[in-house]
Amino acid sequence: MSAGAESFWATLPLGRGFALLTHDTHGLAAFAKPAGGLSHPNTSRDQPRSLLDAAYTTDGEYFEWTDPAGMTRRLWLLNRLDGATSGVILAAASAELAREIRQMFQRKQVRKVYQALVFGVPSGSPQVWKDRLAVQKKGGVVRTGAGGNIPAEAVMTVLRQQRRASPPLALIQLEPKTGRSHQLRVQCAKRHLPIVGDATYGDFAANRAFAKHTGEKRLFLHSLETAFDYTFAGRTVHFAAKAPLPTEFLAALS
Repeated sequence: MSAGAESFWATLPLGRGFALLTHDTHGLAAFAKPAGGLSHPNTSRDQPRSLLDAAYTTDGEYFEWTDPAGMTRRLWLLNRLDGATSGVILAAASAELAREIRQMFQRKQVRKVYQALVFGVPSGSPQVWKDRLAVQKKGGVVRTGAGGNIPAEAVMTVLRQQRRASPPLALIQLEPKTGRSHQLRVQCAKRHLPIVGDATYGDFAANRAFAKHTGEKRLFLHSLETAFDYTFAGRTVHFAAKAPLPTEFLAALS
């Protein structure tokens, strides 16, 4: 990027609750997305709770705004998280870099690590979960279920458990090898380990009891870390970003 790169990052019109985690000299950046925040706005009314409080162009998948110096700026979105999921989200300051990183996502060359709080007791750890899913999209709503033809794979590791809770709780780490819509939520539910707060695939009665006891109503799924090596402008660079686990995850296990 140019000599004015630092001012570019310092003056981003970040949406409510979003934070810049890191950026490199090529213009690749990682942000921490809050639960309930949007990767991008669907209408202008969504802008304040999106990654940037700015106009978004769907065709090019970029935000556009005018900075304090009167210059038109753009930021290209590289990946998305469900609105209810918190954690790492990536963006690029140039279209050329965006094309390179998006291709890496398509080629499954990006390591993604999630953590989730689930109801139940995992039968062992680590486990490799392999499923075939069906994904349906109607009226802008995505629903995913088991029993389809789309392969889905993830590695699950148990980090902590609270067996005294009713129902028991476990903090697990999930490393998806594929990137299907709602994949981790469905894979957890299929194994009778529904993610706490999942209002679509979860245990609704347990969610209500948990919310009443803790006051927390969010989906307890967090994109913890994203890492990969990429080549750009003749240089190979290692990029890694980590969004700290929200305090409510561990508080629920105490």
